Amino acid sequence: MGQKKDLTGSEKSKIVRYLAEGCSSLKIAKLLKRDHRTIKRFIQNSQQGRKKRVEKPRRKITAHELRKVKRAAAKMPLATSLAIFQSCNITGVPKSTRCAILRDMAEVRKAERRPPLNKTHKLKRQDWAKKYLKTDFSKVLWTDEMRVSLDGPDGWARGWIGKGQRAPVQLRRQQGGGGVLVWAGIIKDELVGPFRVEDGVKLNSQSYCQFLEDTFFKQWYRKKSASFKKNMIFMQDNAPSHASKYSTAWLARKGIKEEKLMTWPPCSPDLNPIENLWSIIKCEIYKEGKQYTSLNSVWEAVVAAARNVDGEQIKTLTESMDGRLLSVLAKKGGYIGR
Repeated sequence: MGQKKDLTGSEKSKIVRYLAEGCSSLKIAKLLKRDHRTIKRFIQNSQQGRKKRVEKPRRKITAHELRKVKRAAAKMPLATSLAIFQSCNITGVPKSTRCAILRDMAEVRKAERRPPLNKTHKLKRQDWAKKYLKTDFSKVLWTDEMRVSLDGPDGWARGWIGKGQRAPVQLRRQQGGGGVLVWAGIIKDELVGPFRVEDGVKLNSQSYCQFLEDTFFKQWYRKKSASFKKNMIFMQDNAPSHASKYSTAWLARKGIKEEKLMTWPPCSPDLNPIENLWSIIKCEIYKEGKQYTSLNSVWEAVVAAARNVDGEQIKTLTESMDGRLLSVLAKKGGYIGR
């Protein structure tokens, strides 16, 4: 009788039961129709118990090599541990040791997705920072749109799971589930909105202006005092529907023109504090790998999460603008941390 694949869990349970009944290994092999050597090997291993893991000593790294690794890690972002050590001509170091050494000086992260900045972009960002350096940012309304999907930013989530527990099942949609486009604004310590863009509507210049008319202007702006409207500065990014001649002329007819309409530098999501608000809301609605089965349910979650954002959180975001402008100037137009 030839040897077969490893014993299954069911077969192992039967072997234990047969041994308890006093059966010999030869008899068990015949009952299970397995090779006698396979049965004997399982019994011997079970009686000996699992061998303790012996920790092998790590390869010694000199202080000079450690400094070279640190410099290489700084110069080679997102490189593998092998590539970093090879660039330092350090060989013979196992992966576990390489990672243990790098954990003391670095961390594993994903690349940040940002539009590329060229020289012209950086100059415009610096000019923008200089222009608004003395602005009272408590009077600026920061606006933006955000799309939320049914499954979250990545469609999956990681997290710790206790031993013996099963991981929750994540829905997998063959054709995707679509999403909801949300618009909101923040000013001083107040949240404006959020407002939902009607499903299926593509925001061009005309639909964007009509959306602002039906939501922002009718439901919020017209309730404000004349002095507030006189001092408020409206900020929007350079999306085509925002920066078009049609939208600019339409906003001018609403009294939002010239110094009341903030100019915006290209490729600058890091300068808009409402981006941080979107992060807060997304962390809340997708916590613990949460998914949604309908567009209405994910929209309700956005509204609930926005309602839980208090005025102090919003004030912290809007008051961060002075620091952001100084950081842009210090980095000569480069990206800043948000």
